[in-house]
Amino acid sequence: MPTYLPFDPAPRPPRRPLPALACDSQFHVLGPADRYPVRPGAVYEMPTATIETALKLHRTLGVTRGVIVQPTTYGGDHSVTLDGLKMAGPNYRGCANAAVFADRDEAYLAKLDKAGVKGARFTRQGLGIAFDRRAFDRTIGLVRELGWYVKIQPEVEGVIGNIADFEKLDLPVLIDHMGRPDPTLGRADPSLAKVLDLLARGNVWVMLSLTEKISRAGAPWHDVVPVVRALVEAAPGRIVWGSDWPHPVSTRQPPNEGALLDFLFDATLDEAERQAILVDNPARLFGFGA
Repeated sequence: MPTYLPFDPAPRPPRRPLPALACDSQFHVLGPADRYPVRPGAVYEMPTATIETALKLHRTLGVTRGVIVQPTTYGGDHSVTLDGLKMAGPNYRGCANAAVFADRDEAYLAKLDKAGVKGARFTRQGLGIAFDRRAFDRTIGLVRELGWYVKIQPEVEGVIGNIADFEKLDLPVLIDHMGRPDPTLGRADPSLAKVLDLLARGNVWVMLSLTEKISRAGAPWHDVVPVVRALVEAAPGRIVWGSDWPHPVSTRQPPNEGALLDFLFDATLDEAERQAILVDNPARLFGFGA
């Protein structure tokens, strides 16, 4: 298993306070290793990225809602996510790894749903979990029955490489990491162009995340601001924000989460936009209520 760099152990608050009920729409929980065994063939593990550490991070940032996204590290065994939801409480939701639809029965899916899992994430091919057509169609059918949303992790080269199976779905579809465009290409980037096209439909959502890896210029990542502006202006009511903590598979030092929120302040125009992205939009998508 390759060695990747760890998350910043000393997160700081953002320079300005977040609105009440701000949501971190994507973070992962991993470890401890003696309690949650890593699946054979897993690409990475981060055994100190525990739910306790994640909740401490959120207190520092001023985040009071969140979505635990099951990492590929554990495949279909969602024990780490279920335990995390139990500890985090009613202001948190979960997103399953789509592998669970192949690995577990419908009773297990019902258990996830009852615990607060409301979405299924399809991860990029390089992380070792893939579906053939029959398995994909079956999974989408079960997601539909559960009333969940579908979540897409873009390929490293951009979501244009793995969007084809998802773009015609009539379910809520959440595209991670802004579609992972190349900001140097502007709107000519095929992934950004595709995401903007899909946002014209009413069922597609986008997560502002992975800023540090999308940027070609480096911190404070100002080259990504035009990408954010294009997305927010296209669908202001269907954009959410996620830290992506603990920043898995990072070959460069992961950023401080306070700096990532400072970037969000730089990329948004006013409090109304931030209220929508951090509070109102995730409340609707993830079912937090008023």
